[in-house]
Formats: sequence, C-alpha cells, structure tokens
Amino acid sequence: MSLKDFIKSINLRDTELFWKDYESRNENNYKKSEGDIKLIADFTEYSPLHNGHFHCMKTAISKVPNSIFVAIVPGLFERSGRGLPYILPRDVRAEIAVSVGADIVVEGPPMGIMGSGQYSLCLARMFQALSTDFIPRGYKPFDGFDNILDRITMGHGIAPKPYKIVDMDTGEILLEDKLEEDNYVIVSFSKSLKKIGFDFKDKFIFVKRIEGVSGSLIRESIVNNSLEDVKSMMPPETISILKREINKNRAPLHNFRLDEKIIDNANNLSFNELSNLNFFNEELANKFIEFRKNNSFKSVDDVLNILPYGFSTNFNARVLSILENPIEKEVISEYINHYPSVIRILDYKNEDVLELFKRKINNENISLF
Repeated sequence: MSLKDFIKSINLRDTELFWKDYESRNENNYKKSEGDIKLIADFTEYSPLHNGHFHCMKTAISKVPNSIFVAIVPGLFERSGRGLPYILPRDVRAEIAVSVGADIVVEGPPMGIMGSGQYSLCLARMFQALSTDFIPRGYKPFDGFDNILDRITMGHGIAPKPYKIVDMDTGEILLEDKLEEDNYVIVSFSKSLKKIGFDFKDKFIFVKRIEGVSGSLIRESIVNNSLEDVKSMMPPETISILKREINKNRAPLHNFRLDEKIIDNANNLSFNELSNLNFFNEELANKFIEFRKNNSFKSVDDVLNILPYGFSTNFNARVLSILENPIEKEVISEYINHYPSVIRILDYKNEDVLELFKRKINNENISLF
C-alpha cells in the first residue's frame, strides 16, 4: 500500500468511528469507581514520544507507586491541536507509550477539527470518566508561575485571558502577561476541569521540563531518515518503532494531507454547507463562493491564499483539517457534550492491568481499538 492510500484508509476508518461514536452519544454510562488502585492519567500527543514525555511519565510513576498509568493519546482523524497531521498514527504512538512504561493507552479527542477550548473540554470529560486520581503535567518555570501552580494545586480554576491570568475562584489577576504553550495548556485545562465540576485539588503532579530535547530537530531527522542524529533525545523504543514504520512506508505522515479531498470540498460544498462547518462563518464561506465565481480551487495553496490575512497558522491548518473532514459545528457541539461516548483502548500492558483498569473506572462503554 502506498503512503497516500495508507492515509486514505486511516481517514475512512476514522470517519466511520466518529459517526459511530456520535450515534451512541446518549448511551454513556459512567459510574462511581469501584477500584482502590490509584490512576494516573496523562494527556500527551507523543508525536513522537521523546525524553521529555518519558521523564514526565517516570516522575509521576515514581511519586505514585503501585498505580495504573493511563496515557490519553489523540485521536480521530490524526490531526493535532494545531490542525497538523501527526508523524505516526495513534495506534503506533500508543505502542511506543506502552513499550516505555504506560499501562493503558486510551484514545483522546479528534483535536484537529476542534478549537482549543473544545478539545480541552473533551479532555476534562475524559479525565472525569477515568476517575483520575493524579494528573502529571510538564511545565517551564519562570518568575511568578509557582504561584499559579499553587492555586491549581489548591483546586482553583485558572482562566487564561488576553495578556492576563485570572484565578476563577477569587477573581485575582495572577499575571499580566501571556503564557508559553506548555504552561498555557496547564491553566486552560484547569479552567475546563473547573467548568465540568471535577475536583482536582492536590491531583496535579507538576514536572519541570528537561533540557536537550528539540521537537523541530526530531521532526527534521525523521523526514531525512537520520534518526541517529537525535538518538539522545528519544528512548530507544521510540527510535526502533519509528525505523520500523519508516521501513514499512507507514511514516512519517506529518507532511501529508488528503489534498484531493480538501480541493473537492472547497470547490463543491455550498455556501450553507461551508458556513455551518466548525471554524467557518458566513464571511469565510463567502470567500470560497466568491473565488469560485471565476476560478476553481486547484491546489491547497489556493485555499490558503483566500483565508483572511492575520489568521493564525494554527487556524489555517484547522480549516484544512475541517475541509478534509467536513463536520457541522452543531454536530461537533453535540459530540463534545456527550464525550466520551466510549472509552476506546488503543493498547495495554497485559490482561491483568486491563482488568484492573476496567474495575477502576467501572464503565460499561469500553472498547478495544
């Protein structure tokens, strides 16, 4: 199978899974946990799993021995929160996670077709469904951030607003500035957990980020098939599985999209169909219609060129992901409100751990990928 056909097969499978999950959204049945074992849940994209991820995992496990470590790995359509394709499909990312110490890997939300607040809310609901006891998160320290982390440890929701960070419980402004990505994710996640009523007091395990890991260098080495250049940045298990997938022509995937599908939808979706998509509105839909009066979209660049100036790179990438999988915003909203309709296990350590996990979360809607 060619790499192009491989990507098409993933998309077809995930489209079927999305609608299956959507149709079963009223059947979720989450009960109070029956297991005594502690559950550590970590959300990480693992694209790919590097030493920073591994350090966070090891630190959390060392602080909560005899626990179950659950990695939440996104998800349907294989697009990141930035709207970009992943290097490896989630089943392979899950395999790597288990190979370095994760007990269970469950599927996270379809991030590429959602806004950051939407998928943060989905993640919060997943942590709730898992009866999570501890949440490890890597952070980058700076003056004043310890106070924010202390508030989160106290169970306070922290709201990131334009150039200020606010304690939702007290109304205090804790910082008059914006946060870098990893730190932003922490505070945004606390806001989502607070919004759904999940008590996260004393549940976060904050892990200082390690130095010497560069995601851009790792991605560059994967494209150039020169993994030896970055072998000090990743566990040997990651490198071994990456090499296997590259040799089988199943990686890397992060520079490939379903261009034909994007162009076809850009050319043929009606004004109403476009304006009803997630991230779209009437103004954006009209730009597509106006372009099509005298032209047809012939490339992905044609699509990008009509997007309004000043839109973020992430927004543009998400628009492409939506055109790959055109789902109405009302459907996305309903999907989020009932998320997760199923807890889909991507990989697990062994049968004993799987049984412990099932008893712990006491959930009837569990399936194996």
